[in-house]
Amino acid sequence: MKCPNCGNEIKEGHLICEVCGNEIRIVPDFEPEIENSITEVLTTLAALQDEEENGGEEKKASEPVKEEQEESKKAASRAVLKREDDEYEEEEERRISRRSRQVGVLIGFCIMIFIGLLFWIVYSWHVQTVSYQIDKAKEYASRGAYEQAVACLDNAYRKDDTQAQILFLKADYYYLMPDNESALQALFQIIDKGTYSYEDVEEAYDKVITIYTKEERYEEINELLLSCKEDSIVNMFQGYMAKEPEFSYVEGDYAEVIPLKLSSNTSGTIYFTTDGSTPNENSQIYTAPLFLENGDHTISALFINDYGIRSEVVSKSYHINLDVPGAPEVELYSGIYTQPMMISVNGQAGCTTFYTTDDSQPTKDSVPYSGPIPMPLGTTNFKFVNVSEEGIYSDVTMRTYTLRLRNTITTDDAVQKLTARLVETHYLLNAEGKAELQSGTFSYQFSSVLQIGEDVYFTINEYYDDGTGLMSRTDKVFLVQAYTGAVARLGYDENGEFAAVPI
Repeated sequence: MKCPNCGNEIKEGHLICEVCGNEIRIVPDFEPEIENSITEVLTTLAALQDEEENGGEEKKASEPVKEEQEESKKAASRAVLKREDDEYEEEEERRISRRSRQVGVLIGFCIMIFIGLLFWIVYSWHVQTVSYQIDKAKEYASRGAYEQAVACLDNAYRKDDTQAQILFLKADYYYLMPDNESALQALFQIIDKGTYSYEDVEEAYDKVITIYTKEERYEEINELLLSCKEDSIVNMFQGYMAKEPEFSYVEGDYAEVIPLKLSSNTSGTIYFTTDGSTPNENSQIYTAPLFLENGDHTISALFINDYGIRSEVVSKSYHINLDVPGAPEVELYSGIYTQPMMISVNGQAGCTTFYTTDDSQPTKDSVPYSGPIPMPLGTTNFKFVNVSEEGIYSDVTMRTYTLRLRNTITTDDAVQKLTARLVETHYLLNAEGKAELQSGTFSYQFSSVLQIGEDVYFTINEYYDDGTGLMSRTDKVFLVQAYTGAVARLGYDENGEFAAVPI
């Protein structure tokens, strides 16, 4: 270090320039004792310099003494400097100690700030997690604070929209507010998003339909399910739907009679028309298949389920083009007859002939023609029809016959003569029809007039009553000669022709 006053190089550890005596201030302030020591040294040095300038000769004469004094002063100066050095070092140690304590306090403070900041970061991260927001929402909901609960769920959903649980909870809380429309919106998010599992979507449909049912919004249930692409979900709730009625035959041309069936997806009522008009609740109710015969047919149908939901009207057209069989050919013409005649019908290939005698229209449920029919006594109207294998009906052939026999016994007399003869032969025990080994009774009824050879007979059928009032016809047919009253049993000869077997 150089002296700022004279430029002399100052030895390390010295605080006073040896040349000019200038004080070198490293430490700004010293204690009073140190300043006094320094002042004393400087005063001594100044006196020595004055003496050196005032008399050269005195200096020479007293040089040994001065040298001794000089050495003494230097020793004193060195002692003072050493003392100052020691005190400086002690001061430095105290300053270092103070600085160490300050640094320690600062470091501790910084650590506390860091820990606090870290805790705040961890806490801030935790409160923003999805699980925390869901738990917080449940906590709010348990206290009935549903709006705060929904707000927490909104925060959770913004962070993670893959959890359907968030939307289900949101819908539940809106439902409890109650705010059904907002609940439905949350559930539709699950249905419409297209990324949630099948189980979640199914549960969402279930909750939506529950709300709609509570509010009796059945039409909206129907629309919802009609737009659903999951058949299993539709089948689960199809009781709420009203699909168009299904037709068992597609529309088009057919060469046969078709039994058209109409069906619905669930319980309800199908209304239909056959003239192309629009069906409604006043139209015919479908209960059995519709047999579409030869011709053109337009069938329109409407389904209304048990909840009053109406389906769309569906219409289908059918053209049935079949060969209509010819009308039955009856050989015997209508008229008045005095002799019993057999009524015969010429059959047609692929057809069955049916007939009635009570003025009703013959159908395939009427009596089938199996052979010549004895002409009934009195006046009888016959109606015959041919029905093809495809169910096509021919035109009806009508005949009216009047059979009048003269000088014959009455049909009642014929029944009495038959009963009396059966008692005589012990077939019956009495005229009331009681028979041996039978708990019930037999009775007899006139049926028709039959000519066998030259004789005319009344045919009488036998019936059995088992005591419960139920009458059943037996396989026996008896004959009573129309003029003589002779009794016989209907049989067959060797040629298979009718024969009267006497009793």
